[in-house]
Amino acid sequence: MNIVELAVRKVKAFDFKKFFKDEGALITFIILFLFATFKYEQFFTVLNFKNVLRQVSMLGFVAIGMTFVILIGGIDLSVGSTLAVAGVVAAKVCSYGVAVSIIIPILIGIVFGLINGILVTKLKIVPFIATLATMLAIRGIAYIATGELSVGANSASESFIQLGRGFVFGIPIPAILFILAIIVAILISKKTRFGRHVYAVGGNEDASRMMGLKVDAIKMAVYALSGALSAFAGVILASRLGAGQPVAGDGWELTAIAATVIGGTLIVGGVGKFSGTFFGVLIIGLIQNMFNMQGNLNVWWQNILMGAILLGVVVAQSQTGKVSKA
Repeated sequence: MNIVELAVRKVKAFDFKKFFKDEGALITFIILFLFATFKYEQFFTVLNFKNVLRQVSMLGFVAIGMTFVILIGGIDLSVGSTLAVAGVVAAKVCSYGVAVSIIIPILIGIVFGLINGILVTKLKIVPFIATLATMLAIRGIAYIATGELSVGANSASESFIQLGRGFVFGIPIPAILFILAIIVAILISKKTRFGRHVYAVGGNEDASRMMGLKVDAIKMAVYALSGALSAFAGVILASRLGAGQPVAGDGWELTAIAATVIGGTLIVGGVGKFSGTFFGVLIIGLIQNMFNMQGNLNVWWQNILMGAILLGVVVAQSQTGKVSKA
């Protein structure tokens, strides 16, 4: 058998349907990237890539937490409000140093997440309703605490400012942190008992209970993790803007859900991958970047395109079945 025949046989044996099903987010990203490269002269520049990575990194943290929540079959609508409160708190305490301005907001995010977990697990409230209620309540806290005004980080330490605006070897610090978070999330999902339990609970909660898994504890841990990641995103955003804003993160819960689903995570839970979420976040960033470069298109077309992509992904999932874990 010559090389050509061997190559033809391998191509025929390759499962293209499975590949497109598993790597749909990557393929979509490549298509959009190539389109933007040829369409916009200013797109393929180092400066633009840095800006896109910095812009999507904060959404990325929220999307990682949302992926964990959706994997257990839940939803978290409070992430945007948690981000806002965390940013406001970070701006208020930034004069005490970068460690304080990170730790306190994250602890607050964990508390909000645990409240969501208690509502879902102990009070048996549907996740959509439970987190909708906390979304409204937490956003109200942000407005009351600030009088509906931004809180300037005028006394912030240089380290706090660098968290959102700095670079390491020319790469934005928020982008580096986001990539590290994705790597950690992938390792947790693939290499740890907790990660396997998350998939198990989302795949079949009753079977998980019969296997002896502490389903309620796993759910509460996941909601706490989502709160912590959303809070950290709020800290970075406050650092970047130099202020904590009570309106920050408005609508981010829906964008994070979109990034997660576009990345291949099934909304019913149990199946998904964080590498897909990474590309889902980048896809949203690319779309926003292209609309900014176009300049003459109404911003609402961005929502239409995002909705069309999201609908297409959900339809494809329903037609082709489940994607693989990765």
